[in-house]
Amino acid sequence: MKNPKSILITGGSSGLGEALALDYAAEGMTLFLSGRNEARLTAVTERCRTLGAEVHMGLIDTSDEKAMAQWMEDCDATRTLDLVVANAGIGLGYYTNMDLGAHTKQIFEVNVNGVFNTVHPAIRLMQPRARGQIALVSSLAGYHGTPTAPAYSTSKACVKAYGEALRGLYARHGIEINVVCPGFVKSALTASNKFPMPFLMETNKAARALRRGLEKNQARITFPWQLSLLYGAVVRFLPEWLFDRITRVMPSKN
Repeated sequence: MKNPKSILITGGSSGLGEALALDYAAEGMTLFLSGRNEARLTAVTERCRTLGAEVHMGLIDTSDEKAMAQWMEDCDATRTLDLVVANAGIGLGYYTNMDLGAHTKQIFEVNVNGVFNTVHPAIRLMQPRARGQIALVSSLAGYHGTPTAPAYSTSKACVKAYGEALRGLYARHGIEINVVCPGFVKSALTASNKFPMPFLMETNKAARALRRGLEKNQARITFPWQLSLLYGAVVRFLPEWLFDRITRVMPSKN
């Protein structure tokens, strides 16, 4: 969508969500930002307001289906939503001796169910007017299951596949759906990583790349281009036995 005037962003209190909110913030723009950290969310809200935007914040956990549905209906009643960005996500350290079930459930509650709880109300609101755009934030990690982050990579693979499927399904209803697959972007999530992050991208540059992709209605928006190219080549052309050897020696996200 070229010129959205009403935008909802989950996970808007830090990282890519914060940078995207600040990039869009301007006179005549209405932003609806959600997050779980009140102090950070308030700080982002105030910064966006100083840039001229009308900003409404929601202290909401995206895994709460009923709360998300009600909040999004309230936002749409305030100003018809043009663009919804399902950005909220978490990445937790993984250890082989941990409770894998509890770890996976915690990540899926936010990274998968939280996306569903954002996307489904957005579709219900946009479908009757045959207009709107929804972005699902996945990751380059979702291109292939990663043994050093099994739950995280699988959750992002789910989001990627779901967004790709919905794009074709709802194009006929006038809804633009895009899948966003970032590489390493500076954020609280990546700040805890104790391993090399090739082509680590500044959040403001990542936000601009995402915005350009949304304006062009790209099916899949990936960045940085160097890592996108590398991941595409590895997943598509690298023999599985060699991929296994490489991933075995990759450091875990502790």
